[in-house]
Amino acid sequence: MRLYPIESGNFKLDGGAMFGVVPKSLWQRTNPADANNMCSWSMRCLLIEDGDRLILVDTGIGDKQSEKFFSYYYLFGDASLQSSIEAHGFSMDDITDVVLTHLHFDHCGGAIKRTADGQFRPVFKNATYWSNERHWKWATEPNAREKASFLSENILPIEESGQLKFIERNGNLSRNVFENIDMLFVDGHTDSQMLPILNYKGKKIVFMADLLPSVGHIPLAYVMGYDTRPLITLKEKGEFLQKAAEEEYILFMEHDYDNECCTLQMTEKGVRLKDTFRLSEI
Repeated sequence: MRLYPIESGNFKLDGGAMFGVVPKSLWQRTNPADANNMCSWSMRCLLIEDGDRLILVDTGIGDKQSEKFFSYYYLFGDASLQSSIEAHGFSMDDITDVVLTHLHFDHCGGAIKRTADGQFRPVFKNATYWSNERHWKWATEPNAREKASFLSENILPIEESGQLKFIERNGNLSRNVFENIDMLFVDGHTDSQMLPILNYKGKKIVFMADLLPSVGHIPLAYVMGYDTRPLITLKEKGEFLQKAAEEEYILFMEHDYDNECCTLQMTEKGVRLKDTFRLSEI
């Protein structure tokens, strides 16, 4: 197995929304805001080369939305999904599988493109797209709180293409979905979000998606205002961080602008950051 970080682009979100009830005087120590209270976030995906499979986890925000839509999110930087994949020596047509942790626009927007004739088509024509039945229903019949994050043009064309498959959820963990990859299911941020757990070089690497957006979110109470069930997030996060510290998991950060990976340690204040490093250093 070989792993490649894929930088699909960066955007900005309100710091208060990203840290919920935690006051700015605390969260700005790790995630400084600009004059408009906006913090910088990455949309870092992960490419997994394992045998004859090339698996992409999440796809970023894409480029097909309107100028007005993108104006809310202050996209910046030169990175793109395609350029980053190609920089590692692969083409978009080489991708065999796309795992979508969940269907919020900043995680799945790059999965679908708008063609010259205005149609919506899969970006990865040779890939199977993976979600799970419970989250798919949640996203296609959205609640009022999340409706603006579940965009039909990002989601429905996947099913219409015939390239959609569901990962079966067995409790909170599905094993051996792919060789060397399990799926952890969590429900606090959105219903049935999937976190890939990779067995790599004798270590476990977990793609954190929105259970832990950045190392600044490690303290237990630091939960996003976007989470639909924050008390469930607290429980899920607490249990996960404890296990991750005890078993020395490596956490791959999707939204942390500065840090690709981190490890955790137990302290008298609870679980805290141990080290940060790049994926290539493992």
